[in-house]
Amino acid sequence: MFKKILIANRGEIALRVIRTCKEMGIKTVAVYSTADKESLHVRFADEAVCIGPPPSSESYLSIPKLIAAAEITNADAIHPGYGFLSENAEFSRVCHENGIKFIGASPDMINRMGDKASAKATMIAAGVPVVPGSVGLLESVEQGKQIAAEIKYPVIIKATAGGGGRGMRIIHAEDEFEKAWNDARTESKAAFGNDGMYLEKFVVEPRHIEIQICGDQFGHVCHLSERDCSIQRRHQKLVEEAPSPFMTDDLRERMGAAAIAGAAAIGYEGVGTIEFLVDKNRDFYFMEMNTRIQVEHPVTEEVVNYDLIKEQIKVAAGIPISGANYFPQLHAMECRINAEDPANNFRPSPGRISVLHIPGGHGVRVDTHVYAGYQIPPNYDSMIAKLITVAQTREEAIVKMKRALSEFVVEGVKTTIPFHLALMDNEQFKAGDFTTKFLEDSFDFSQLK
Repeated sequence: MFKKILIANRGEIALRVIRTCKEMGIKTVAVYSTADKESLHVRFADEAVCIGPPPSSESYLSIPKLIAAAEITNADAIHPGYGFLSENAEFSRVCHENGIKFIGASPDMINRMGDKASAKATMIAAGVPVVPGSVGLLESVEQGKQIAAEIKYPVIIKATAGGGGRGMRIIHAEDEFEKAWNDARTESKAAFGNDGMYLEKFVVEPRHIEIQICGDQFGHVCHLSERDCSIQRRHQKLVEEAPSPFMTDDLRERMGAAAIAGAAAIGYEGVGTIEFLVDKNRDFYFMEMNTRIQVEHPVTEEVVNYDLIKEQIKVAAGIPISGANYFPQLHAMECRINAEDPANNFRPSPGRISVLHIPGGHGVRVDTHVYAGYQIPPNYDSMIAKLITVAQTREEAIVKMKRALSEFVVEGVKTTIPFHLALMDNEQFKAGDFTTKFLEDSFDFSQLK
């Protein structure tokens, strides 16, 4: 087992990793930019190293600084959390070259799953259902038009290096194709330095359902059931839950088997997620694989009583998994509390938290790194907390969430709490009747004004 782990991240996920390490008897090293010197992950780690100024490119994304911090503190492993360098093949490779265990996927696994066209080809070979579309990257706009005519409109073109909805366009007819193609390539080149595009059939009325998987160094893979992440805005998740209200036993069995086959195809080691689009007929299609821990991992932990961070560390240390699949015994829901103003197009709201009251009670969990007096920096993601409730049924989890949200007091900045309160009262949401387009098509944001 590792003696000391450096957490190459910040905020709530860094604190989350530190907590599990402490329970496992492992020393921890926090890294921080000057903007984060007062963050709780810095306070609660055994050691802390400042790695630069606020810009991520000069701190949390600087591989040489992270490796240097690990070397001067004698850390024998690095946990990347999520975001930043968690799915960076070069970081994984450099860690290995320096004799530091990267608690995550190998460079080859990251490359094969990080490039969407490569990931799709891998899944096809493994027999995992994929959305009909191009095989590999499109070579020209003419080729794209030809494939679109064969699989029929609507179609969607996506950047192979994309994420967060950038480099993506939905096309309903051939006369829209060329402009969408040019716009998506320009956006992708600017955002990712890569204008490679691929094309898929656009799935109508989709749900975003992902399967949590875990694989060890001995070829064993298991799944820990599903999470429904369909409540999202501009492809950014806002609420997640487990199990999905759309799930059936048959669908769970088929999706679980497909996820295991996909992970086994690359000999996957670690905790990861296979993400699927599920249409109204419960046909499912591979979307992408995340070779890291997810923001929404707590809902899975709560319904199967399983510490996913602990499992990541054990797998990285060479401890085999049981190989058994896990199924939800309860219902859990997570609301992302962001420092944003939902009444004004979710405008970021950095600043100082003057008053903070964290909700509690049975079945309530809050993962956060903030406190009264904390200054939210404008340099990073706006999420300041994750509020998770767990209960016997979905209905009870929603009632508990509404109660917990009403107790969650954050003054000094705007937050997404009013949005979540309104969502918990929405009859369509309470009925489980929603798709990834729910917020665009069915939610009344004017009530938040």
